Amino acid sequence: MPDSLQAILLGIIEGITEFLPISSTGHLLVAEHWLGARSELFNIAIQAGAILAVVFIYWRKLWALALAFLGRRDMIDPDTGTLLQVGEARAYVLKLLGAFAVTAVGGLLVKKLGWELPKEIHPIAWAFIIGAVWMIVAEQLAARRALATGERTEVSWTTAVLVGIAQVVAGVFPGTSRSATTIFIALLTGTTSRAAATEFAFLVGIPTMFAATGYDLLKVFKNGEAMHEDWSSLGIAFVVSMITAFIAVKWLLRYIRSHRFTAFAVYRIVLGVALLLLLPATA
Repeated sequence: MPDSLQAILLGIIEGITEFLPISSTGHLLVAEHWLGARSELFNIAIQAGAILAVVFIYWRKLWALALAFLGRRDMIDPDTGTLLQVGEARAYVLKLLGAFAVTAVGGLLVKKLGWELPKEIHPIAWAFIIGAVWMIVAEQLAARRALATGERTEVSWTTAVLVGIAQVVAGVFPGTSRSATTIFIALLTGTTSRAAATEFAFLVGIPTMFAATGYDLLKVFKNGEAMHEDWSSLGIAFVVSMITAFIAVKWLLRYIRSHRFTAFAVYRIVLGVALLLLLPATA
């Protein structure tokens, strides 16, 4: 397969899976099993493309939060049309930063301990399946909580801290999915609105993933790996990832208004079982 076509394919995979609750890391590791491993810089670049897409989607919300946080004036939430007061904006931004801080500390600790992502397919396949079971159970529990307490869009400090921890766990175990883990932690800890839980998970992912990208970029340039990179393929994959992620996130935000996450769980189980059956344990 031509290298440019591989770059397009990997960009599409990253763009679709980064924010859908099906695990981008797991899919990329599976894809590399057949297409061959790519450089660390390549994987960083396509992830950055997906992050940038979410910034474009939420730029009005981010701008409104920034203005309100700085205390200039109350703002209108561009997504809901409701009044976003200065105090509310500051509390929300502080919770985003708090969740990010927990993730940053936990992520640095994991790196200091020398943790590396598993390359074998079977652990990833099991993570797909176990993550799917977790999604089904968590969604049932969250639905019961929503019936008991009503729809709540507020994000508590407990939720913010646990979302930060969830991001670390998802980073350690490829196949679990950062978006799935954080969304359902939010749903189970009080933010019963699927839209609000998803928005918080996506927004906290922006500083988290930019920081991780910056950290890895510094490491790659420091050890000289960047000098041997195929920049044309990298550029193609970056653009494809950004465009695909933009479309995927826009679709997901509409989908969750009237649908549960069950379809994603079923997909994960089918993929996990297929990988276990079709590939040897040492693959």
